[in-house]
Amino acid sequence: MSLLTPAMNETLDRIQEWQEPLLKDLHQNPELSMMEERTRGIVTERLTDLGYEVHQIGGGVVGVLANGEGRVVLHRADMDALPIREDSGLDYASTATGTDLAGEQQPVMHACGHDFHVATGLGAAAVLAENREDWSGTAVMLFQPGEEFGDGARTMVEAGLVGQVPAPEVCLSQHVLTEPAAGKVAVAEGPVLSTSQSMTVQVFGSGSHGSMPHLGVDPVVLAAKIIVSIQTLVSREIAPGEFGVVTVGSMHAGSSANVIPDSATLKLNFRAYSEEVLQLLVEGMERIVRAECEAAQSPREPHFETIAEYPVTDNDPAATAAVRSALVDHFGEDRVEQMEPATASEDFSIIPDAFGVPYCYWGFGGYAEGSEVSPNHSPKWAPDLQPTLRTGTEAAAAAILGLLTNGI
Repeated sequence: MSLLTPAMNETLDRIQEWQEPLLKDLHQNPELSMMEERTRGIVTERLTDLGYEVHQIGGGVVGVLANGEGRVVLHRADMDALPIREDSGLDYASTATGTDLAGEQQPVMHACGHDFHVATGLGAAAVLAENREDWSGTAVMLFQPGEEFGDGARTMVEAGLVGQVPAPEVCLSQHVLTEPAAGKVAVAEGPVLSTSQSMTVQVFGSGSHGSMPHLGVDPVVLAAKIIVSIQTLVSREIAPGEFGVVTVGSMHAGSSANVIPDSATLKLNFRAYSEEVLQLLVEGMERIVRAECEAAQSPREPHFETIAEYPVTDNDPAATAAVRSALVDHFGEDRVEQMEPATASEDFSIIPDAFGVPYCYWGFGGYAEGSEVSPNHSPKWAPDLQPTLRTGTEAAAAAILGLLTNGI
């Protein structure tokens, strides 16, 4: 039996009057990572109006609603958009531009659904605030900046999140996805999103004329050998049953056809479902790079720089069982599916890890079954407004209430 009372369902009906316009407004006015000033203001105002105690922490917003004795549950929603030019065809499509952290102008689009996350998070906050007689405990509604670059959760923790808000017993988060179908949710225990590390690797040669390669050290050939060699890390150095990905997304060297440059720069990404496998891949790459540089007689040691890191998202079994129970009680078995592990990455788990508590992360569908689907991060990303918005709001509210009431 769902913990959402008839009065809560009436609230869900009523808040659509502001929730749908809010979603469209957020979609039309997206903001890049760590630049979410307008969005932060909207969230702050809405939480304040609902009676939450509001904290501004590390570029994010946290609303605390203390409602008597009981458990403390934290729900997190991310707020940032991506530097993508929208081509969705929506009548509320973004035409916005923004200045990124490098000072460059970029088109901006909510191409990963964080506008839905903000709107559903605020909707769940309203359900709790307007029906306090039906539950007890403390709800902590956290709205996070900078998920797309992996900076936001860490920034909030470094700004003193722990200690400024009540310590939760469990943390929750959700994401709008292409699967399951709209109107359904999906959850699973264990690793559901991969750990990820992105790096820049620079190798060095000795410049020369293209007609005199014997008088230089060619970093392009060196880089090419590295690109091929590191692919054996997955095929030959991790067990066949383990998951790992090594991607070279960029290789840049030189600017002229007849000039051997003096360096080459690679941008690499590594993914795994465990920190141990990720470390094996990264350390193996560094070993191969150094060996190839020595074989090529490179005049300088290679340079390695980590540019982004994401932890694995590994759902706690007990927390996941409690969330699944709450979702099934509310939606019924036929609308709660098994979430398949994805190779995308998230920084959400940094928050529960900072508090030292378990967590659960689940998905809700954005596209009607059988409809044409554009994936997250596509310029054509355009989830159905409904039932996506309503489903995400109900899922967040049901999970929070389930954990407040029954714990894990």
